[in-house]
Amino acid sequence: MSQLRRWWPVGLVAAALALVLAVGTAVAFAGGGDRGGRAGADPAAQTATGHAAPGAVGARTLVLYDDSPHGELYATQTANLVSHFGAWTAKPVDDYTAGEHADYTAMVYLGTSYDAPLSEPFLADVRDGQTPVLWVRDNIWQLLASTPDFTAEYGVSWAGFDTSAVDEVRYQGARLTRDTVNESGLGELDVLDEDQVEVLASAVRPDGSRLPWALRTGELTYVSEIPFMYVNRDDRYLAFTDLLFDLLAPETPERHRALVRLEDVGPTDDPEQLREIVDYLAEEEVPFSVAVFPVFSDPQGVEGEPGTVRLTDRPELVAELRHAVDQGGTLLMHGYTHQYEDVSNPYNGLSGADFEFFRAHVDEQDHVQLDGPAAGDSPEWTRERLAAGLAEFDAAGLPRPTIFEFPHYAAGPNAYAEVAERFAARYDRGMYFPGLLSGREIDDQAGTGQFVPYPVRDVYGSVVVPENLGEITETGFNQHPATLPADLLASAERNLVVRDGVASFFYHPYLGLDHLEELVTGVRELGYEFAAAEELQHGRS
Repeated sequence: MSQLRRWWPVGLVAAALALVLAVGTAVAFAGGGDRGGRAGADPAAQTATGHAAPGAVGARTLVLYDDSPHGELYATQTANLVSHFGAWTAKPVDDYTAGEHADYTAMVYLGTSYDAPLSEPFLADVRDGQTPVLWVRDNIWQLLASTPDFTAEYGVSWAGFDTSAVDEVRYQGARLTRDTVNESGLGELDVLDEDQVEVLASAVRPDGSRLPWALRTGELTYVSEIPFMYVNRDDRYLAFTDLLFDLLAPETPERHRALVRLEDVGPTDDPEQLREIVDYLAEEEVPFSVAVFPVFSDPQGVEGEPGTVRLTDRPELVAELRHAVDQGGTLLMHGYTHQYEDVSNPYNGLSGADFEFFRAHVDEQDHVQLDGPAAGDSPEWTRERLAAGLAEFDAAGLPRPTIFEFPHYAAGPNAYAEVAERFAARYDRGMYFPGLLSGREIDDQAGTGQFVPYPVRDVYGSVVVPENLGEITETGFNQHPATLPADLLASAERNLVVRDGVASFFYHPYLGLDHLEELVTGVRELGYEFAAAEELQHGRS
């Protein structure tokens, strides 16, 4: 491996992107094409349905949202999460019909548009209290106003919005972060009857005082803000993902599993470095995955003469990949070339450094900016790359991967759809776009991203194996600081609030053993048990 690739480790870019993608606000893209609604969405009724993730308990969730692009994006992320528990239906709250709640285990309403009018049938069914309701942020005051003696019935009153610079949420004894860039404020309900109301999580103001971030009264759970905005791996979003267990699977026993993935292994990598890492994990009885891109491309001659190297050109590396499989490792396909054509995207066209299924550039402030899906998000182009990549595994005599990982966690909606048809699962963080739920034209210029702390089946129909902690980066890059084992372990500790959650990280073999040994030891000391990706993919306990 060249010094240049050491200086620009791909995972560092992935970590930077992952932080961008994890921010639940819409990200503007300077490109894209025209596309219709996804299969499974009814454009007339704007209703979408989704299937359960493997191993789900059989819950059924109705996800309701204010009819706007950002409301739909947050509903998309909610639908992804609730798939962990069972099937779901999502639609605008305006389309709710009286008595519909009876068909579901629970309802989630996302109040994203201030004072959007809510129908009396919906409010009446919430008041009915026969079906648990998780109400997020806005318009709770309409429920109060429509309920005679609301204060006596629910034990709370509406106090308005608190715009304090809250940077911490306390949940289950953990201190979860909240980005103070988020100035949208928290919806505040005053607790008037402590015997009637359970405060589930508390937001901590700068002066140390607290207000309820989430509370429950009867069958109503209220979360004071949209939990998908300004998210990172230590965020109060983790509290929201755990609260769904109370709603949909309250009998779930506590369990904590960990995943490790060896990242960005390509034809020019050092076989001895890979062998050292594989043998260590095997000796420690740690299941692992290896993310492989089968063709290395250097069209601009960054590492010498321009050229291409295939797995079949490197029999020593192929032998080590076979050894990894023999030691219980799982090979997954990490793109075809992990770069795009002969252009800088955004760096130098070099495999492992650049995006493959999305276009990007670096701005004057050294931030990676996303520019839209590659090749116009053509299904045919994606299909050809997937087929070509699998053929390279065949030619090398390696097992065909059944799990896919998008390079740098970025692709357009058609690329996601193609992968969903051809691979049993993805192992990454996804990008999602307005139109996927509503059946309207998909807007691939306004995407958002999401990591999950447990397996889900997302709106593309893919089973998603979680990756939620990131990686070790010894040097800061693109305005993101270095990340060392202590940082990942602190995040893993916060993730313990998710009662059946996963601490999943990836690791580059060129880093050697020291950091990996510290991570494996530390994760185990926190109480996690390492698992194989297939275990989560198939829902096995």
